[in-house]
Amino acid sequence: MSQTYSICLNTQDGKEISFDCAADENLIDAAAQANITLPAVCHEGNCGACHGHCKSGEYEQKSHSSGALSEQDEEHGGILMCRTFPRGDMIVEVTSDLSHITSGPVPEPVCEVLAVDDMGGNVCRLLLKVLPDEQGAINAEFEPGQFMELEIPGTDIRRAYSISNAPNWSGELEFMIRLQPHGKFSSWLLNDAKVGDQLNTKGPEGSFLLHQAGIAPRRFVAGGTGVAPMLSMLRQMAEFQETHESHLYFGLTSEEDLFAIDEIEELKASVANLTAEVCIWKPTATWQGFRGSPVDAFKRDLEADLAKGIKPDVYLCGPPGLIDAAEKVAEELGLPHTSLFSERFLPG
Repeated sequence: MSQTYSICLNTQDGKEISFDCAADENLIDAAAQANITLPAVCHEGNCGACHGHCKSGEYEQKSHSSGALSEQDEEHGGILMCRTFPRGDMIVEVTSDLSHITSGPVPEPVCEVLAVDDMGGNVCRLLLKVLPDEQGAINAEFEPGQFMELEIPGTDIRRAYSISNAPNWSGELEFMIRLQPHGKFSSWLLNDAKVGDQLNTKGPEGSFLLHQAGIAPRRFVAGGTGVAPMLSMLRQMAEFQETHESHLYFGLTSEEDLFAIDEIEELKASVANLTAEVCIWKPTATWQGFRGSPVDAFKRDLEADLAKGIKPDVYLCGPPGLIDAAEKVAEELGLPHTSLFSERFLPG
């Protein structure tokens, strides 16, 4: 029989929960057997959803994508729990609150397609409505920043996408999906998806959520469709009339990639103290906005913030390169790592 070790999880809200894990089990599978549902999507070390941080203990980490867990992060104790096998008792920090990982299995509602729209910039807006379950209940509760897994009808192929609308009682779920060349979900959206189609989903999942403690200013740094969870957060801020001083840095490669501009303008009008900036990395001569990456603009403003003694909460979402660059800027300028909240978008 394989040696068994104790795994203690330190949650974001300062709580602890423990479970046993055998040496030939990964942390995700062992937690599930203890009715602890940790964020995980691919279970193959490619998506980064199960990221944690080992505070103490010995472990073996199997092969994984460097985009999901960088070498630098790994050197500082970063782990992907689906690829981590204990070699001793472990203490692991996770970014979920205790209530999020002990509330039972992740729901798997069936949804109906309400709309499939072209948003420009090779991005598609997919609007779904959760259908009532066998008891007639509509389970559409989520928190801004979370994602859902969507299954291509007639297959077992799933892809994870962030929800971009605010929580609502009508059961509507909005997604902003960049169409990938030869991508299977992209091909379904382009060629087959139509209003009235039904598809299986799983979620909500994820712990990329608004940090609700205090009134610290908020900075949102997004690359491409990484803006989707930011829009969900900002839309809820508008509904709740939150007054945190906030700035959105929205990065795109070129003007041809522009999308969601109308949605951002609406938020600027409805969210108190929100400013927003579209950052074009390779602009044409006529571009009137910021010329460079959203990390460049973020660095400019973070230097000014810190000089005034302001330590903002920073939300990062986009490709791994953007996240790594923004985290490096924050570290170099002296912003505590505890002020950073991030989610990496990896090709599906």
